[in-house]
Amino acid sequence: MLKIVYPICCGIDVHKKFVIATVGATDKSGVTDYQTKQFSTFTEDLHNLLNWLKSHNCTNVCMESTGKYWHPVFNILEDYCTVVVANPKYVKGIRGKKTDKKDSIWLCDLHKHGLVPSSFIPPLLVRQIRDLMRYRVKLISFRTSEKNRIQNSLTVSNIMISNVVSDTFGVSSMKIINHILENPNDKGFDVSQMLHSSMKDKAETITKSIDGNLTKPQADKMRVCLSHFDNIDKHISDIENTVLKLAQPYLPQIELILSLPSIKDIFTAISIIGEIGTDMSAFISSKHLCSWAGLTPQNNESAGKKKSVRVSQAGAYIKPLLVQCANAVIKSKKCPYFKERYELIKKRRGHKKAIIAIAHMLLNCIYHMLDRNEPFNYDLYKTDSKPKQNYSPKITEEMAIRYLQTLGYQIPDMPSTT
Repeated sequence: MLKIVYPICCGIDVHKKFVIATVGATDKSGVTDYQTKQFSTFTEDLHNLLNWLKSHNCTNVCMESTGKYWHPVFNILEDYCTVVVANPKYVKGIRGKKTDKKDSIWLCDLHKHGLVPSSFIPPLLVRQIRDLMRYRVKLISFRTSEKNRIQNSLTVSNIMISNVVSDTFGVSSMKIINHILENPNDKGFDVSQMLHSSMKDKAETITKSIDGNLTKPQADKMRVCLSHFDNIDKHISDIENTVLKLAQPYLPQIELILSLPSIKDIFTAISIIGEIGTDMSAFISSKHLCSWAGLTPQNNESAGKKKSVRVSQAGAYIKPLLVQCANAVIKSKKCPYFKERYELIKKRRGHKKAIIAIAHMLLNCIYHMLDRNEPFNYDLYKTDSKPKQNYSPKITEEMAIRYLQTLGYQIPDMPSTT
């Protein structure tokens, strides 16, 4: 018989419009009495759910992480109850025997025996930072899409300024593009007055590259894209200002992360804090943190045969961020250790596996830095500046004779030399 971990607990089946809650109370003989009740997801009714749990002296609650619908329930129960938010794949019911009531009872039974691993839920302030930083990532993606649309309009209009300048959206390039949009009939204007001093020698080439035909529909599209581009820039700036205010309590931890050789942008450090928090006791070890972030191979073995061991799809936000940091750290001259490790793994496994391994190392460093409250220690990652010399082994005469004898050759007695 399984051990009863929580004699009084609750399983909640969460939906958009209502939740089904089942309280299971187990007596000393091991018999569990279930009471099920339905509540709507309005705030008033969720407070009624909390009062109902209090009336049963229930402080241990388990529910699925169903989309965003678990957030309202968690917000109400967080202060009074110990809430376990479970990944649906760990608590999935049997197909064909599923009802809302049975699902809530199943959750209650699993939680009663302590069989449900809890998802990582950071504190409220960290969750707010996480939400804003994820939205910032989306805004940056939208801004990149608008850049691509503007570049496409220039290309189909035979304006090939991107072939000459390094940044189509630099100050000099945007002056030229805005002049073309405002004066579509002005074909022979002097571009040298709009160029930076370092680009004066490219004036003639740039003049040839903008000799195109920008039609009115393309010009109208570009104006809309540029306006949207500027608005997104403003919204990103607003989000960043809000995040900086929220992140004030975590400035010491942000400084620790910024001591890593590949992280120079404060918003990169804030994004990492927003994803993993600052309390590393939430994870059993650094290995569990790396597994949670989707940076470790999976275990998939059956009948003694190992199947796919590729990394999981977890860490949809922190994994790409750490991979970007890994791509930066392998170019760092300040700490060449990561580059050497990358080159060693790349020779055997290729770039993709090597860069994931470096991202794994960075997250491992971040875990121990936050856990010990210490900055990155470069002395632990020092490498020899002088490569080790490979000396060829010396073969003596006796060793050569013995080797030939093992191959089947007969060696006559050599006259001794005095």
